[in-house]
Amino acid sequence: MGAILMMKKVRLAYGESGLDIDVDPAVTTVVEPVHHDAAPDQMAMLVRALREPVSGPPLRERVRPGQTVAISACDGTRPQPRHLMIPAILAELDGIIDLDDVVVLVATGTHRGNSTTELRQMFGDDVVDSVRVVNHDARDPGQLTWLGTHGDGVPVWLNREWAEADVRITTGFVEPHFFAGFSGGPKLVAPGLAALETVLVLHDAARIGNPRATWGITHGNPVHDDVRAIAAATGVTFSCDVILNRDKDIVAAFGGDLLPMHAAATATAKRMAMRPVPEPFDVVVTTNSGFPLDQNLYQAVKGMSAAYQVVRPGGTIICAAECRDGFPGHGSYREVLASAPSPRALLNEIQARARTVPDQWQVQIQARIQCGSRVIMHTSYLSDADLATAHLEQTGDVSTALAAALAAAGPGARACVLPEGPQTIPYLAGAS
Repeated sequence: MGAILMMKKVRLAYGESGLDIDVDPAVTTVVEPVHHDAAPDQMAMLVRALREPVSGPPLRERVRPGQTVAISACDGTRPQPRHLMIPAILAELDGIIDLDDVVVLVATGTHRGNSTTELRQMFGDDVVDSVRVVNHDARDPGQLTWLGTHGDGVPVWLNREWAEADVRITTGFVEPHFFAGFSGGPKLVAPGLAALETVLVLHDAARIGNPRATWGITHGNPVHDDVRAIAAATGVTFSCDVILNRDKDIVAAFGGDLLPMHAAATATAKRMAMRPVPEPFDVVVTTNSGFPLDQNLYQAVKGMSAAYQVVRPGGTIICAAECRDGFPGHGSYREVLASAPSPRALLNEIQARARTVPDQWQVQIQARIQCGSRVIMHTSYLSDADLATAHLEQTGDVSTALAAALAAAGPGARACVLPEGPQTIPYLAGAS
């Protein structure tokens, strides 16, 4: 009689409800964030960051009566606790700034704007009813103003209301980013509030193709170097970033001058969110951290990229992302994916161009991953035929796909599971 295989359940971050899979613990390594409890009083932590900044004077000392204020915040694809951060800032401005002189700009980059219903969910009714909340539109010339060439030849158009405000405040959250190094900080200026042409240069094939344009690297990363240069040249009055745990609660908050603040936040985020592994794996199961981050296939490339760091050449990546917003339906992402007969042809086409077209930076990374690995998706809203246009496979059962991929890899095959996707980035020990 054969031995009974004892399986272990692992819960993947998937949509809003999660997804349980079965893994063989004898051959599977699970890499997930070390749990950090939420701050006992998250609002008090935010207030302290505004009053005891990493660098420079407190927020209240940087503003004067009669000034106009623009606050940059993440869009709906990011789990920023806007409903806490924006009220904390408005409370600090109380008695100095008239709320009629405040605008909150949703730093959409090239993403779609958020609906009124979404804005109320993101910011809370009190914020939406008390100050103007405006979606940035990278494609609307009327919203943009020219601010010169900065960094390594980047033509910079930024949101006009942002550029013309007397006080400019960025708010965001910091986590490893798959080609900018880390999110938050200067990204809330550009690409967040930049014109399409500015974003296309920041995300062109040469920059993203650079080996230092990757998770956890900011300095010497051509994307982040230029992002920092734009923010420094165009001016930010005060910045506030937070770090979140797996429940999207605040565990740390930082405020102050933009670049020192962001450096402190990224150092903490790296300690919390990056984990070394000794060797690559034959199969890596990943996610895109659940809702709202796994709303579409475009965003799910981040989860694929996290897995790609530790999958062996020719190995298999299985990515579970709900994709309730499809590819998504807006932008040219789906069209570009389907424009070439294979991932290799697509990658060659992109790399042959000096500039990309909208959505192609994500396509470039996806194509590079697919050239080196087999990628299998599990979604709830995309059909097998939909995914085939993106040169991707689909499985209806992640556990079955994992077992099959391990069996195909042969004796001694090993798997890695990233239940929170890019919330924890694995890297090979000893890699620079």
